[in-house]
Amino acid sequence: MSRKYICIHGHFYQPPRENPWLNKVELQESAYPYHDWNHRINAECYVRNSASRILDEDGKIEAIMNNYAWMSFNIGPTLLAWMENETPETYKAILEADKESMELFSGHGSALAQAYNHLIMPLANERDQETQVIWGIEDFRSRYKREPEGMWLGETAVNTSTLEMLAKHGIKFTILSPYQAKRVRKIGTKEWKDATHAKVDAKKAYKCKLPSGNEIALFFYDGPASQGVAFEGLLNNGVRFAERLQGLFSNNQDLELAHIATDGESYGHHHKLGEMALSYCLDHLEKQEGINLTIYGEFLEKFPPEYEAEIIENTSWSCYHGVERWRSDCGCNTGGHDDWNQKWRAPLREAFDKVREKLITLYEEQMQPYTSEPWEVRNRYIKVVLNRDNENVANFLKENFGDQLSEDDKVKLLKLLEMQYHTMLMYTSCGWFFDEVTGIESMQDIFYATRAVQLAEEVSGNKYEPDFIESLKKIPSNLPEYGNAYAAYEKVVKPMELDMIRIGAHYAISSLFEEFPEEVTLYNFSATVKSSHYYEAGKQKLIIGRTEFRSDITWEKVDISYAVLHMGDQHLFGGVRKYMGAEALEGLHTQIAEYFEKGNVYEIFNLMDTHFGNHNYSFWHLFRDEQHHIMKLVMENNLTGAEGAMQQLYDNTYPLLKTFQEINMNVPARLKLPVEMAVNNRLVKELKKEELNFRELEKQLKSAVAIGANLDLVTLDFLVDQRLTELMKNFKESPEDLEQLHFINRLIKLIDESPLNPEKWESQNIIFGIKEKYYTQMTEKSAAGDEDATQWVEAFRHLEESVNLVVE
Repeated sequence: MSRKYICIHGHFYQPPRENPWLNKVELQESAYPYHDWNHRINAECYVRNSASRILDEDGKIEAIMNNYAWMSFNIGPTLLAWMENETPETYKAILEADKESMELFSGHGSALAQAYNHLIMPLANERDQETQVIWGIEDFRSRYKREPEGMWLGETAVNTSTLEMLAKHGIKFTILSPYQAKRVRKIGTKEWKDATHAKVDAKKAYKCKLPSGNEIALFFYDGPASQGVAFEGLLNNGVRFAERLQGLFSNNQDLELAHIATDGESYGHHHKLGEMALSYCLDHLEKQEGINLTIYGEFLEKFPPEYEAEIIENTSWSCYHGVERWRSDCGCNTGGHDDWNQKWRAPLREAFDKVREKLITLYEEQMQPYTSEPWEVRNRYIKVVLNRDNENVANFLKENFGDQLSEDDKVKLLKLLEMQYHTMLMYTSCGWFFDEVTGIESMQDIFYATRAVQLAEEVSGNKYEPDFIESLKKIPSNLPEYGNAYAAYEKVVKPMELDMIRIGAHYAISSLFEEFPEEVTLYNFSATVKSSHYYEAGKQKLIIGRTEFRSDITWEKVDISYAVLHMGDQHLFGGVRKYMGAEALEGLHTQIAEYFEKGNVYEIFNLMDTHFGNHNYSFWHLFRDEQHHIMKLVMENNLTGAEGAMQQLYDNTYPLLKTFQEINMNVPARLKLPVEMAVNNRLVKELKKEELNFRELEKQLKSAVAIGANLDLVTLDFLVDQRLTELMKNFKESPEDLEQLHFINRLIKLIDESPLNPEKWESQNIIFGIKEKYYTQMTEKSAAGDEDATQWVEAFRHLEESVNLVVE
C-alpha cells in the first residue's frame, strides 16, 4: 500500500456574539438579509460544507458531499452551542459527519476538540488553562458521544504548560504552525536539528516529551500550502488545489503526511464556493491511486512518531512576535489604518487581569462555606452550561453542595459560577486580534467583563465597577469620537446592561404589542402573569399588571408591578418596580384606568412618577430585536397610506412608463423612485403571503420587467429562496403529488425568466434526496405502464434540469 497520506484540517470558529444577559445573538443589520453574522456565515459556509456539490464536465451537480466526514475539523464549542439552538440541521449534519468519518478512517472521528472559548492559553494562568481544557473535552463528549483524540488551541498559541495540560487530560495530539517548532531529532538519537524559521519537515508526526514525563504528539502543518488556501486563490480551482497537495510529496517511498490547516471559513465564507473546491479536491484525491486520505488520529495510530520535537515557547500561527498580539502593540494588525496603533492591547489585558484577580478572591471567600474545592466545582460547571434544564441544575447543586441549600444559597452559588464563566469569556482572543478597542470584538469581551463585575456586585454588595471604569479610562482609542474605552463603554455597553427590573420593563412594554400566555419564556427568563389589565382608545393603549420573573441562569426571582402607556408610533412611557402589594396596585389600576378613559395623559404621567419614581422606561429600553419588530409595525402603519398613493401613481402612469421604456428614454427620478417602491413592496407582500398566488406573482414580475424597474434583488432573491425551500419540503412529504410537482416547475420557470436569481441551494439538496429515495421506484412503475408515474418521471427530470442536477 502507498505510504503517501493527505489530511486537510479546517478550524471553524466564530467568536461568541451573544448578549451576555440574554444568551442570545441580537439583530445585526450589517448581516442583511440574515438576522446576524452567525446566520450569514452558516448559510455561506457551515451548512454548505455539510452538503457540498461536485459538478460534472457540463457543470451539472452529479454528487453532494458532506465535507466534514472526509476532512479533519474542529468547531468552537460556543459556535456549536449556537448551532444547536439556531441551525439544528447544520448541527446534526456535523455530528453525523463525525460518525461517518469513523467508518472511513479506521474508527477515528474527524472532529477535534477545542480549548473552550479560544483564549490565548500561554497568557492564561494555570487554573484557567485547566478549566479551558476540561470544558473543551466535556463539551466534545456531550456532543460527539466519544472521547476527543486531539485538541485545537486558539490561534495555535502554545507553551510547555499548555502542552502539559493537554497531556494531563488525555489529549493525544495538537496541530501547530511550522514556525512554532524549535528543534527535532529522530527518537533514540542524541543530536538535535534546528527547526526554527519553519525548517521542520511538516510531513512527519512528532512526539513531544514533557518535563512531567508525559508526552503528546505534534503535527506541524505545511505553511505555504495553507497560505495558498487562505490568501492565494488556491480555492479557485479544485484540481489545482489537489495537485498542490500532491506536489508536497517527495519522489521516494518514504512515509509522508501532507497536511494543511486553515480557518474553516475559507471554504465558502471568505472564498465563495470554496466548499465546492474542497469537495472536488477531496473526491479527486480519494480516487487517485497511490494517495490515502486520512485524519490525524488514524495516522497516529498507524504510524507512531519516529521523531521528537521541541516547541518555541509562547508562539502562535498569527503573530510574528509570539503571542504579543494579545498583550502589546507588536505591529501585527489587520491593516488599512496606517495612522492607528494598538497601544490599547496591554491596558485592556491589564484591566481584565485586575478584574480576574479580584473575582478570584471574592469567589474563594464566598465559596468557602459551601465547598473545599471551589475550582473543581468551576471545572464541573460546564455540565450546567451545556444543559440548563432545572432538573440538571438541581442535580449539579446537590452533587456539589449537598441537599441543605436554601433558595438564596442556590441563587448565590449560581451567580458565583456565572461570574467565573463570564470571566473566562472576557479573554476570548478576538478582543485583541483586530485594530481598534471599540470594535465589536473587543467590546464583546468588555460586555463579558461587565457581566462578571455586575454579578460580583450582586453577590457581595461591594462596588467593583468604579475600579473597572478607571481601568477603561486608561485604554486609548484610535477614534477621536471615543478617545478611550470608557467612552465606548458608556455609549455601547451600559445601555445594554440588564437587571431583573429591566427584564420586567421589556416584558411590560412588549406586552402592548404581543399577547403573552400566562406562562412564557422570554430569552433566558421565565415569566408568570399574576394579573393584567389592557385598555385601548384610538391609537392609545394602556396595560397595567403584575408578573413574576425567574432567571433560568441564576434562578433569581423578582415580582414586579408595571404600567405602560402607548401613545402611538414608538412613543411609549412606562413604569416598573418590585411588586407594590395588592392594595397599592389595585389603587393605581383604578386611578390610571379612570384617567385613561378621560384621555388625561398628563395625570397618567404624574401617577407613574408617584408610583414608580425613577424606574421609568421607554422604547429605548427594549431589546434590539423587539425594537426592530416594533419599528417595523410602526413603519407598516405609517406607510399604508403612502403605499396606496404610490400604488395609485403606478397604476395611473404604467402606460407612460412603458412608453419611456420603449423609446429608450430615462424615467424622471421623481416618477421612477416611488413607482419602484410600489413594485418592490407588492412583490415582497406577495412572497410573504401564506398562500402564494402564482398568477399575481407572474403579473407583478412581468409588469416590473416591462417598465424596467430596479428590483431589490437582495431581499427578493432571499424571499424566493425561502418560498422554494418551503415548497420543496412540502413536496418531500408527499413526493408522489404530481400536481405539486407541476406547480413547482411552473414557479421555477417563472423565476428563471425574470430578473430574480435565487440560489436554490436547499432546494437542490431536497430534490437530490428525493431522487435517491424515489426516482428508481417511479421509473419502474412507469416501465410497468403506470401513466401517472410516467408523467411524474418526465416532470421530475424537468425539475432536475431546472435546478442544475444531472438528469439520468
